[in-house]
Amino acid sequence: MVDLSEFKYQVSFVGMRKRVLVAMSGGVDSATTAALLKKQGYDVIGVTMQLWDYGQGESGCCSSDDIRDARRVAEQIGIPHYVLNYIDLFRRYVVSDFINKYLSGKTPSPCILCNQFMKFNFLLKKAFELGADYLATGHYARIGFDEAKGRFFLAKAFDVKKDQSYFLFTLTQNELKRLLFPLGSMTKEQVRELAKQMNLRVANKPDSQEVCFITGGDYREFLKRQSGRPDGERGEIVDTDGNVLGYHNGIFSFTIGQRRGIGIARGKPMYVVKIDPLTNRVIVGEEKDIFRTTLIADNVSWVEEPPSGEIEVKAKIRYRHMESDAAVRLLSDNEVYVEFRDPQRAMTPGQAIVFYKGERVLGGGWIKEVL
Repeated sequence: MVDLSEFKYQVSFVGMRKRVLVAMSGGVDSATTAALLKKQGYDVIGVTMQLWDYGQGESGCCSSDDIRDARRVAEQIGIPHYVLNYIDLFRRYVVSDFINKYLSGKTPSPCILCNQFMKFNFLLKKAFELGADYLATGHYARIGFDEAKGRFFLAKAFDVKKDQSYFLFTLTQNELKRLLFPLGSMTKEQVRELAKQMNLRVANKPDSQEVCFITGGDYREFLKRQSGRPDGERGEIVDTDGNVLGYHNGIFSFTIGQRRGIGIARGKPMYVVKIDPLTNRVIVGEEKDIFRTTLIADNVSWVEEPPSGEIEVKAKIRYRHMESDAAVRLLSDNEVYVEFRDPQRAMTPGQAIVFYKGERVLGGGWIKEVL
């Protein structure tokens, strides 16, 4: 039995009932979020964003099946539920970036952009239009308020295996003061147990896949269809000395650190070291060649106050990557230079790098260049 008294929520209220819009994807996390807040006494509105036009028989996040599950849960817990068609916005802000980055030799992170634009921009604005005081989601992260600094902060989730703070580094003070993450102090197991206690129909529903708009799991076929390029541009595969080893049919089929599916045989393992969109070349080398210590990141966003000089941080170069010690130095308001104490494996342009100090997210940016 999960005891709710052990979990602290970000906002307490006395007197006037607070209205909260909950982003309901049809999964167990958002369903439990809505039910918890209703139980806490909030005036809850459930909203599902329709983000992609799935074909017949296809399913993904916010598909017709998910929308149906969200609506049924809303009916079950007694809250209104609405569906918002954000397909055009999702294509413009998330899918187009996904396609363009792969075609330019980078590896995108669509989940971060989905959070930044779809949830915490467009949906947050919709919450205000509906008279809501807050937007709540099922993210595993925590929001707190630093009394000494007079600022909100973003921290890792209690459940380190489910922590999603990496995907939220673009949040600013304006968003943080209007957001609720009720699951941040719970483990996934506790969330499912609580969902069962409340008899939510999605208590045992599996988690959705990471890239929600790709059905079938083959992003290469998706890129070919969506970009209108059924055949990629043929180019060379070369070693680090420039010797031609073979040919490829599109740089979008490769990512830094890749070993399998390169299409060459050298008698020893070879890895993608670099992708050069200017020459349309894929450069391969030995495993030692994919380790680097320095990079430049741009489009930097700070959750905490921006540093005035060089700072020591723990940095994470992809979601499942272990944090490592690094020094961060501002190059401009928009760019930072990052030097890791130890070489990092397969630092990849297009991916996000996120900076931490203890449990708190300092900020992050997008890897522009690996030096």
